[in-house]
Amino acid sequence: MKRTKIFIAILLFFQFLAIGQQHETVGKSPWGPQDQIGTLNMMTEASKLEVLSKISSGKTYDLSVDYFVGMPSFHSLGDPGYQYWLTHTPHGTIVDNPNGLGERMNKKVSYTGDAISMYTHMGTHIDALNHFGLDGKIWNGYTPEEYLGDKGWKKTGAETIPPIIARGVLLDVADAKGPLPKNYRITSQDLQLTLEKQGVELKPGDVVLIRTGQAEFYEDAPHYLDNYPGIGLDAVKWLVEEKGIMLLGGDNLSFEAFPPEREDNWVPVHTYLLAEKGVMFIEQLYLEKLSKDAVYEFAFIAASLKLRGASASPMRPIAIPMNMKE
Repeated sequence: MKRTKIFIAILLFFQFLAIGQQHETVGKSPWGPQDQIGTLNMMTEASKLEVLSKISSGKTYDLSVDYFVGMPSFHSLGDPGYQYWLTHTPHGTIVDNPNGLGERMNKKVSYTGDAISMYTHMGTHIDALNHFGLDGKIWNGYTPEEYLGDKGWKKTGAETIPPIIARGVLLDVADAKGPLPKNYRITSQDLQLTLEKQGVELKPGDVVLIRTGQAEFYEDAPHYLDNYPGIGLDAVKWLVEEKGIMLLGGDNLSFEAFPPEREDNWVPVHTYLLAEKGVMFIEQLYLEKLSKDAVYEFAFIAASLKLRGASASPMRPIAIPMNMKE
């Protein structure tokens, strides 16, 4: 009898997982069958002008991290690390004479050139909507059979991401709750507590940046990669479905917390945002100076490289304090 009950419990558990999987389906865009940018359609000329008109300071906060050899990366998944090499040096140019202009010219004109090789999901970057899908499809029902070539996706590539100007809000969870435990999963209650302590309200169309405190350890890759705090599924659902946010970001490696909170999906936050809701997000932000100065509301201005067909692109966002008084 006991074994029967255990069997029934296991059966019901796997039925629950199956139901969960049934609810995960690629979203169809409310902006039409040709949409490739999802919720970034919420930006308008008027909304951008309103944000810019409220800038109250010339002070800017750089929200991006440095790129360097040995920086944190997804090498555990088989992705390449950041590589840098010199293609020309002042002394080498004298010896090699690659321009054919001779020793005298090359001694006078000191020439340095360099090159890099990197995974697109390194450093401060934005994930495009083709990064993760469900059941072979990505956002808006685009399929690899029709839209994925040898040189990248023909739809929702990083080149489609427009420059972003919007109201930004820092949710300093690490300050509101204190240092987060290892692999801590941020909840919607945590976000509400943080907003209450900061005295800030979210508005539809906001860019919401979440601080876990991980950026403090970015220069120490082993330390940074030994802890995966991040946002949980109920928290992003609250932000998207109840608060109408346009774009998300975090200071951690992969935005959501690990290990995964579901057994039927190893990246449920990624697939919910990118595939189901068309919401992009930025990873590996630097939010320490905003936190130190208690700047919670600001003009968020950012643009990414137009990497055609790519699933992500480096980004250098800035925050400029706003005057929130009407």
